[in-house]
Amino acid sequence: MFAVIRTGGKQYKVAKGDKIRVEKLEAKEGASVDFDVLYAEGGKKAKVTAKVIEQFRDKKVMIFKKKRRQNYRRKIGHRQPLTFIEITDVKAA
Repeated sequence: MFAVIRTGGKQYKVAKGDKIRVEKLEAKEGASVDFDVLYAEGGKKAKVTAKVIEQFRDKKVMIFKKKRRQNYRRKIGHRQPLTFIEITDVKAA
């Protein structure tokens, strides 16, 4: 059974046993988290539970701004905080 969940302004299609990276969740490693279910297989209501495996930061993304002939250059780096979760259960309610 699969379900579509929403977290961090994005939607993910998940099934039991899936491991996904999502925007940072305020939960400790090993904690259990419940998600809003937008759609479940067959149009049923469902409940999705996941376990937080790891809190980490993504690879650095370089941002470079420049305006020609103005001697204007800015170089900035950004590392997005993410959470690695494992879907432990998708239950029809």
